[in-house]
Amino acid sequence: MMRTVRSEEGILGREGPPHARMSTGYDFGHAGVAPRSLPGRMQLPAICALMPGANRRRVSLTAAVCALAVFLALPAAAQEPPPDLTELSLEELMTIEVETVYGASKFAQKVTEAPASVTIVTADEIQKYGYRTLADIVRSVPGFYVYYDRSHSYVGLRGLAEPGSFNPRILLLIDGHRANDNIFDQAYLGTEGIVDVDLIDRVEFIRGPGSSLYGSNAFLGVINILMKRGRNLKGAEMSASAASLDTYQGRLSYGAQFSNGVEMLVSGTMYDSHGNRKLYYPEFDSPRSNHGIAEDADGDRFQAVLADFAFRDFRLRGVYHAREKQIPTATYSVFNDPRVRTDHSQSYLDLKYEHTFRDSWSVLARVFYDRFEAHGTYIYDISGQGIPPFNVNRNLAHGEWWGLESSVSRKIAGKHHLTLGTEYRDNLRQNQKNYDENPFILNVDDQRSSKNWALYVQDEFRIRKDLTLSAGLRYDHYSTFGGTANPRLGLIYSPWKKTAFKILYGQAFRAPSPFEFYFVIGPGPKRDLHPEQIKTVELVFERYQGKHLRLSVGGFYDQMHNLLAYQVFPDIGMVQFTNWDHVHGKGLEGELEGKWSNGVSGRISYAIQQTENDQTGQFLTNSPRHLAKANLILPLAKKKLFAGLESQFVSRRGTEQNTAVGGYFVTNITLFGQKLWKGLAVSASAYNLFDKRYADPASADFRQQAIPQDGRSLRIKLTWRF
Repeated sequence: MMRTVRSEEGILGREGPPHARMSTGYDFGHAGVAPRSLPGRMQLPAICALMPGANRRRVSLTAAVCALAVFLALPAAAQEPPPDLTELSLEELMTIEVETVYGASKFAQKVTEAPASVTIVTADEIQKYGYRTLADIVRSVPGFYVYYDRSHSYVGLRGLAEPGSFNPRILLLIDGHRANDNIFDQAYLGTEGIVDVDLIDRVEFIRGPGSSLYGSNAFLGVINILMKRGRNLKGAEMSASAASLDTYQGRLSYGAQFSNGVEMLVSGTMYDSHGNRKLYYPEFDSPRSNHGIAEDADGDRFQAVLADFAFRDFRLRGVYHAREKQIPTATYSVFNDPRVRTDHSQSYLDLKYEHTFRDSWSVLARVFYDRFEAHGTYIYDISGQGIPPFNVNRNLAHGEWWGLESSVSRKIAGKHHLTLGTEYRDNLRQNQKNYDENPFILNVDDQRSSKNWALYVQDEFRIRKDLTLSAGLRYDHYSTFGGTANPRLGLIYSPWKKTAFKILYGQAFRAPSPFEFYFVIGPGPKRDLHPEQIKTVELVFERYQGKHLRLSVGGFYDQMHNLLAYQVFPDIGMVQFTNWDHVHGKGLEGELEGKWSNGVSGRISYAIQQTENDQTGQFLTNSPRHLAKANLILPLAKKKLFAGLESQFVSRRGTEQNTAVGGYFVTNITLFGQKLWKGLAVSASAYNLFDKRYADPASADFRQQAIPQDGRSLRIKLTWRF
């Protein structure tokens, strides 16, 4: 439920029972609460001042982050003289050029020309920071944050991430293929994510409404994953890792580009984690509930396969991912029963044709088929006596869909870059079922199908050499609720090379998912639901300074209507989704990034945001006011050994019970060595290095106010290329 927070002070104490701190390693502290207001013009010392520094550990971390801020802010002249360009590798040459982004306009363009605020994370950064999942990558990106309920990972952006939703307001693309499922509209980020991060070439994070190109789900932003190809591997690659909590992962991949033009990449991944052997939840602390300790109920495993083939302008990809996860939090269930779990699988086939003709027409066409299944097992104590046998409840979801997509684009008269496109999707199955086993009671049996189609047009009009107008409009039609049109406008002024001032306006929508529409247990009428709507105005300044630095500063204002919230209705004794009338958000975002040819790179960022219910004037649940992050890669031995250090601060957030959980400051470190011996690469990582105890707000489905997160964990990983 999207509930607002009435109190500015949290009521959760820092200390719990001794066995709580020993078994889970968390607390609900209030350290690190950022100030309520900041000067309009944020300087680096102000960013440093936001960092918590209440004790020795935090003082040292604050000093490290401030040192990074000063280091990145140094002018290029303070660094070593730039080398001769003829002696640089291709990778080194790319570090001094303006990066390109594809997902902002559906064609490659410089970041400074894109009608959006963009951050890009590369495969090199994924390796050197030791990222394990897409959720780890998202945590590192300015303005984004992630929360985890020990079942799935969810993303927040610009202060909007109410517990109980399923990542429906972020569109996840894999090389342009829509990866959100057709039951929950969920984008999967953690170990439930559909791709192995080792196979990612780069990830584009595109902030702001994107419905003018992508339709539903591109509400707050778009995450576009660009995968590696066979040419990137040039042979076989095998990796194996071992980590805390009895966690093991292995991958075997092969990639090649043959002389006849055929290119291929095949890969398989297996993952198994026992998870925490004991997790303590004080809300269940009674003799009947094992004194609040969930034992051996946090297991997690998955298998994933990817096959990618390309020949000339055609590319065929098949992906399969299946995951099993135990749920230790007693969601919908009796406590400490290892049978409580959720299993899901996701797969797709995607055939794409892409070609640029001699007359400069670029054509893209794709056909795809997707399949999704989710099975949940929950244990109920109907009698309320705590005496087995308990009732077993099964929750099933099955989705299948196929679709077509096509677009054409061309530069016209040297001033216009015109794009026209259409999409069609046929949801063959959107089935949901829920039943109790013994005695058998059928609670939900909903079998649906639906269709939607869209037309869109976009033009990049270069008014003059230093001024560009980007304008786009898309019309979507759904068989469930009808049609909606969403525009985007951007005026981009570049008075100097590698510099841009952007004034952006966009509208987006998010269609209610079948789960929100039709999943109802219990008596009472189903509320009518309407699509969510957002209107956003953004101001962005971007500049590449010299050969090494990039600065991005922006502000945004969001007006949102009909937000879908998970809400308790006492009159009918059940929980349902309902539309909220008006919510608005505003904030400032800043990012400074540096890359040098000697291998040093880093990024610092800060975001201040405020998202409120217009009717009550109160902040939304799980909406941090402040986000601050710092990343640094240092070469320890030239081109062979690197240290990757990152620190992340998230300020206090409200809970569903109108209380708050304290902010947290987490540091991760990775040592990465490459080309050590016959294609061997080694990395050793420590996550949550200082064992910070913190928790994420929980949804209305939980008895807990917040879910404790993992303390310090370690991982070692070996990768061979042969």
